[in-house]
Amino acid sequence: MEAPKDIEKYEKHYNEDRFWTKVVRVAKRAGVKLVYAALLLYYVMKDPLTPQGDRLKIIGALGYFILPLDIIPDWIPVVGYTDDLAVLTWVLYEIAKNVTPQVKENAKAKLGEWFGKVDESALDGLI
Repeated sequence: MEAPKDIEKYEKHYNEDRFWTKVVRVAKRAGVKLVYAALLLYYVMKDPLTPQGDRLKIIGALGYFILPLDIIPDWIPVVGYTDDLAVLTWVLYEIAKNVTPQVKENAKAKLGEWFGKVDESALDGLI
């Protein structure tokens, strides 16, 4: 997994339009758990009460997710998104205090738009 200091180098790759383009494009292939993690981070980042340091961690993680060149390329079946999920999960645990019920509700609502009814057990292991 990425070392905490390394996440900052991905900040320059974050852009809100690119985030939504990537999520929509890879949602079905990446899976509900990865998309939920990305959405949680996105909604925490948009919360004006989120501390700047946590916001920078999130931007770095979402930048890594957006970046087409990963440690494990996304196009590799089954394992292509494991590094993305690891980075997103690590940052989720780092900023967990900012994941409010409203953030979870927003993320689950967006999941429902893309995946239909989601079995909540598919989200096990995340916040």
